[in-house]
This record gives sequence, C-alpha cells and structure tokens, in this order.
Amino acid sequence: MNKPMDLGIRKSVYQPTQEGRIFPQEFVSGSPAALREHRKRKLVAACRAFDAWDLDYGFAGHLTIRDPEHPELYWTNPVAIPFSQVKLSNLILVNHQGEVVEGDYAVNQAGFVLHAAVHAAHPDILAMCHAHTEYGVAFASLGKPLAPISQDACVFFEDHAVIREEAGQVAVEQGAGKNICDSFTGVKAAIHQNHGLLTVSRHSIDAAAFWFMALERCCKQELMVRATGVEPVLVPEDRARYSREHVGSEYIGWLHFQTVYEELVEDNPDMLD
Repeated sequence: MNKPMDLGIRKSVYQPTQEGRIFPQEFVSGSPAALREHRKRKLVAACRAFDAWDLDYGFAGHLTIRDPEHPELYWTNPVAIPFSQVKLSNLILVNHQGEVVEGDYAVNQAGFVLHAAVHAAHPDILAMCHAHTEYGVAFASLGKPLAPISQDACVFFEDHAVIREEAGQVAVEQGAGKNICDSFTGVKAAIHQNHGLLTVSRHSIDAAAFWFMALERCCKQELMVRATGVEPVLVPEDRARYSREHVGSEYIGWLHFQTVYEELVEDNPDMLD
C-alpha cells in the first residue's frame, strides 16, 4: 500500500528542495489591511478566471472570501455584474444577514443564502465558489459522486459530498442554506443534486476557484467516458488516496491558481481599479 512521502517542512513534493529557486510564495502579513487587500485582489482574479474558463451563466454565480479582520463578514462579487467586469472597486462586503455593509451594489440573494449559511456554520472555511456550469449541472442530475477514473479525478476521491437536500429547488429563502451546511464538513467540494457544483477552501480563494474549475473538468470527462457506453477502469482506492494526498491538497489548489494569476493581471489591467 502506497503511503504519502515524508516531506519534512515542505507542504508539497512540488516545492523545490534546491535553495534559491524562483517559486511562488504564499502571502504572509500581520496587517489585516494588507491581508484584506490581498484577498480582495485574489477574489477579483478568481472571478476573471471564471470568465476565462467559461463558467458564467447570467448572474448565477457567486464567489466569497472572509474578511480577515471581521470574519463574520465576507467579500463577494455583486449581482448582475458579469465575471468579466468584476473589479476591486465593485466588490461588496456582506454580513450573514444578507446586508451589504460596504460597497454600492446589491448581493445575489441565492448566493447569500448558500454562502452565508456555510460560512456561519464552518468558521474554518475561508472561501466558497458556486456557478451554474454546463457539465457540473448535467452531472449533478445523476445524484452520484465523481468516480476516480483518472489521476485528475482522484483529487476529489473521498473529498467531496453529494447533497440531496433541497435538490432542484432555488435557494432564496434563508432557511434553505442551513440544510446543506453539514455536507461541507471535512471536504473541499460538493455536488448538489439537480443544481450544480460548489467548492470551499480553508486556505484561500485561489484554491476554491481552481478546484471548482477542476471539478467541472472532471464532470465533463466522466460524462464523455460514460457516453461511450464502455465502463471505465477505476483507479484502485489506495492509489486514489495517494494521488489525492499529493495533488489534491489546499496548497496544490493554491499553487495551480498562481499559474493564471499573473497572466490575468497582465491581460486585465482594469481588474484592480
């Protein structure tokens, strides 16, 4: 049985052991203001990435990150502003009652119901993503978990939930979000039956955003494979867990996102306005 490697002080095998190498570094600051600015920038970048990844569907999509100084509040994209036009200046700060406490725009009601409930129930969850995507919504109609059909799919092995509560019913009443909260205990993703995909992160919006895209991609791949009518060969459980431990962590999700962040900033100079 394969066991995870001893990484010492490293978080991942992908971190260089050779000193002096140029490699992405996690942001660390004791200043709430600096950390807030960093989180807001990454939230905007995540929204622009959702646009680049074609994950938008009208106003049905919402991404959130906790405020570092006031954890009962979270920053989110405003309703009816496309992901391609989200920028620092139009982000809004919202409380768990769905009230905008900073910013000029309105909040997405369904987004408030779901995200506020999860953030309130799980103080460890920093970020959350949800959108109505083509393949995620289709796969969610099956009401089943993602199968470990590939190394990529293994990152979600035993690390996502299938939620059947409130299946197919639009979550616009405040009590609706509470019925799905327990499903996010100890996992980074969920498939809400007849609704779509949700991801969370206890690390960063970077990780939540990348794992959302990855989950959408895995849903697409499994649907394509099953459409052939040939039953896929699954990765054995021990190998699936081994792969998840090395390429499915919060840190790896964050690291993946760094490959697109600088490109997004360069190609979208208005995003930091």
